[in-house]
Amino acid sequence: MSCSAVETKLHDQALAWQTAVNCQNGGEKCLYSISSETGTTLKIIHETPVHNYKDTVTFTFSQGSTADSCNVHGYSTSQTWYAVLDYSTNYCNMRNLLEGSNLHTSTGFTETTDDSICTQYSKRNCDKY
Repeated sequence: MSCSAVETKLHDQALAWQTAVNCQNGGEKCLYSISSETGTTLKIIHETPVHNYKDTVTFTFSQGSTADSCNVHGYSTSQTWYAVLDYSTNYCNMRNLLEGSNLHTSTGFTETTDDSICTQYSKRNCDKY
């Protein structure tokens, strides 16, 4: 799909999970807010519901090899300097939005990451984080 469609889906999902309602029974699929949006970059703040830590999630969009494809680079970082081992929270900040918007089921969807790219990726539990 086009980059504008991908960006819209991520944007809308962040807005849908803006309040704490979705996290009343656990998990962290809540407390997202849009920080900025430029057409090629979408920045989102995610706040953890228990300790209120804030993470900055950035998605950058570039045209894929065809008109109806998009390359997305996602990056999430803790605003707390000492959050080195985050139990994959930063990965889950992004993955939860992808799954919530069903982008992970899109034709041609692929994801490239590992522990060297995303801290504790192999220990991820996005139902919790």
